[in-house]
Amino acid sequence: MTSAGMLASRLEYARFEKDRWKQVTQVDWKSIKDENVKRQFKVLSKLGTAALPEDRLEKYDQLQSGMERTYSTARVCNLNGTSCDLSLEPDLSEIMANSRDPEELEHVWLAWRENTGKKMRNSYKEFVELINEAAELNGFSDGTELWLDVYDTADFQSQIARLWDQLTPLYEQLHAYVRGRLRQHYGEEVVSRDGPIPAHLLGNMWSQSWGNLLDICKPYPEKASVDVTPQMKAQGYTPLKMFQMSDEFFTSLGLIPMTPEFWNRSILEKPDDGRELVCHASAWDFYDGKDVRIKQCTVITMEYFVTAHHEMGHIEYYLQYARQPQVFKTGANPGFHEAVGDTLALSVATPKHLKKIGLLEEVINDPEVDMNFLMSVALDKIAFLPFGYVMDKWRWGVFSGDISEDDLNCEWWKLRLGLQGIEPPQVRSEMDFDPGAKYHIPGNVPYIRYFVSFIIQFQFHKALCITANQYDPNDRARPLHQCDIYNNKEAGKKLAKMLSMGASKPWPDAMEAITGQREMDATALRDYFQPLEDWLKRENQENQEIIGWKTDEPVCTREPQPISTRGGGDHADDDDDDDDDDDNGVSAATPLSTLLLLAAAATVLFR
Repeated sequence: MTSAGMLASRLEYARFEKDRWKQVTQVDWKSIKDENVKRQFKVLSKLGTAALPEDRLEKYDQLQSGMERTYSTARVCNLNGTSCDLSLEPDLSEIMANSRDPEELEHVWLAWRENTGKKMRNSYKEFVELINEAAELNGFSDGTELWLDVYDTADFQSQIARLWDQLTPLYEQLHAYVRGRLRQHYGEEVVSRDGPIPAHLLGNMWSQSWGNLLDICKPYPEKASVDVTPQMKAQGYTPLKMFQMSDEFFTSLGLIPMTPEFWNRSILEKPDDGRELVCHASAWDFYDGKDVRIKQCTVITMEYFVTAHHEMGHIEYYLQYARQPQVFKTGANPGFHEAVGDTLALSVATPKHLKKIGLLEEVINDPEVDMNFLMSVALDKIAFLPFGYVMDKWRWGVFSGDISEDDLNCEWWKLRLGLQGIEPPQVRSEMDFDPGAKYHIPGNVPYIRYFVSFIIQFQFHKALCITANQYDPNDRARPLHQCDIYNNKEAGKKLAKMLSMGASKPWPDAMEAITGQREMDATALRDYFQPLEDWLKRENQENQEIIGWKTDEPVCTREPQPISTRGGGDHADDDDDDDDDDDNGVSAATPLSTLLLLAAAATVLFR
């Protein structure tokens, strides 16, 4: 679809939404006695950005399309300037993951930001004005209230802050350990003993996941890590078989099997017929209870095997709530949809489960192998948490006006330094706009859902493991990280009860159905990682690692700073372009207007 066609589709759907909203506002729905019907009207009474006058809505869409295009068309040069067509995926991501050259990593980190965020700063300021204008037309004070209304929780921001307080001790131990290992690898002139970690050294363009540092951070390098990729290839696994195995996991719990439409219409591997395909994985619901699909360019690796289960978690959710009214055909809150697939993936990745399905010959009861496994999980899930918080904590401040448009970048780095303990490789300024280097900022995708999902997936996992009699808090021989709920119908029954509710009830009701709790709580996550946390404390103490970080050097100033990169690769279009494109390798939903015009909806799958 062309940019003009996309814009026309968005405007057409906005008109439909506005007409429907006008009809809803003519009904005194607040006096309706039937709580189910009243809840449907409440959902329909929120118009979102479609509340904007058409000329303002058109400007909103043009700004967003322009920022998305700036992001998706960005290209940079390599370190020596011999190639200037490096894209985020796969080129830059592979460099960030695999290079151990600080100069190359710094160059790529800076060049990406020069060619993405910096080009869209002015557009984003105007974009925020329109978001807040839409919020006011919906009866909210600003964009923050508009975004958080879906959680239906008055003190939601306070709850998130409380969760972060619960998590901080574990994160600080992991941070100190990783900083120590990086210091050993690069030297103290590159990584200090007590300061923040340089952001470009963490194996990821945004420092959101540190999993690519396992080679440096593995607790016991001489011991194995769990990776069954060789066994999968030796046994002739195909993308289809990987999803069939995933389907078998779901049916072993007594859940709904995938439909014929799923198997006939999904794209499970990259087409070899010349068709262009955006390869980041996504799950799709066409709202008829049968037509559900996954699009994924599957590669035969353990990582993709686990991802297949995650994606099918979304599909199972679609099938379970298929009988709900259309407005309730979504997760109990935005974090629930993400959490379901990850909950099941926690079982799938265990050595116990991999042995059951013939991908491991034996499960070795070795505490050191166990610690390697927990570290690999922590480098992804624990390292992510402060980033998941910062992304929206910053935007809440921008929407509310607590963060001035003159301090957008420095306040971003204030949060990243304070919560995440990282620093940029060079001092940043208000000429830069580093938040825009992450797709979800120009794409306007709320991000706190991922933070929420990383908390509640462990609550779900713990509750299901107790139901399956696979975990006992008082039995050290059965730790939570070794639990596998495969083939347990009672656990599946409890999960199905929650999934079938969709959004028909407030999310605490759905939470209670599976966990017996009505609040988000990080205790289950701490329980899962308790053996690793104990090990980290001993290791950090033995190596005299400093817990926390401090710096006397500024990380951002209002004044422009000289940037030393070789060949910035200035091939990205300016931020006034009105074309649209999808995200290269970073997850985001396809624009809602187009999807609903096709009677389909995509779930944001990857962070």
